[in-house]
Amino acid sequence: MLVLVTYDVNTEDAAGRKRLRQVAKQCVNYGQRVQNSVFECLVDPAQYKLLQARWLEIIDPAKDSLRFYQLGNKHQSKIEHFGVKASYEPEGVLLV
Repeated sequence: MLVLVTYDVNTEDAAGRKRLRQVAKQCVNYGQRVQNSVFECLVDPAQYKLLQARWLEIIDPAKDSLRFYQLGNKHQSKIEHFGVKASYEPEGVLLV
């Protein structure tokens, strides 16, 4: 399933900047950045729960915000993109 992850981490202090780096690193490990604090992650339900728990361990719920949008397996019909940055196909061929 495709999950859209968005976050807003308070970076007014060093601890916040560290949390921001940790959240972004987890997102990069499991998804594709589509905007500054927005990632598309193609995961199965078990991976989703594991990742969600990891992210929730990192953030400070009194200062930060983390949102998950489950787009499901038929996500192609739910995404429209306009503008400069070309979209990617999460289930397409990965070239390394």
